[in-house]
Amino acid sequence: GWAVDQGIPRVKIKIAESWGTREHRDLERVRAARATVGDRTELYTDANGGYHRKQAVRVGNALAGEGVTWFEEPVSSDDLTGLRTVRDAVTPDVTAGEYGYDLAYFARMIPAVDCLQADATRCGGLTAWLRAAALAEAHGLDISAHCAPHLHAHAAAAVPNCRHLEWFHDHVRIERLLFDGTLDPAGGTVTPGADGAPGHGLRLVPARAAPYRTA
Repeated sequence: GWAVDQGIPRVKIKIAESWGTREHRDLERVRAARATVGDRTELYTDANGGYHRKQAVRVGNALAGEGVTWFEEPVSSDDLTGLRTVRDAVTPDVTAGEYGYDLAYFARMIPAVDCLQADATRCGGLTAWLRAAALAEAHGLDISAHCAPHLHAHAAAAVPNCRHLEWFHDHVRIERLLFDGTLDPAGGTVTPGADGAPGHGLRLVPARAAPYRTA
């Protein structure tokens, strides 16, 4: 696939299909993904809160057997006790936080996860994202930038505890469609600001955007 061809060192798939009612199929898909990306690529999973606690522990242990290292939202992000329970019981890192909307939310989330996620489009912008990163650092945790990669890239490069920038392909397609100055993830890294462009580096191309104008 394109990720392996470009040397991207980790990929993520969704699991907990139909709110966790197809667990066997979830694990079949994980095994198929592992066979596709090989043993040298890290495999991440995102359950979008679709499992209950005991089920998440059972699935998490099975994921560890496939070398999965990231178990995103194994249970609802509102279930902090459940997140802690799963985190303490499984080998893959348990992560959550993409729905965070203020620092108090992240302060509540930090004791329940191995890596904090934050999304500048939801948490109050880049300043709030940087504050969430600092809060995570103060508690010995990494932060992961959730989606919208070109919005987050410069901020992610500015903090010492950023584990990675999520290269969400659907967002990247839109960014490349409408803007010049997009980044190249080949080899698994990006270098924001390398072209000397100001700000986030994106330059809207009006001619490309015009067909999508509504009024």
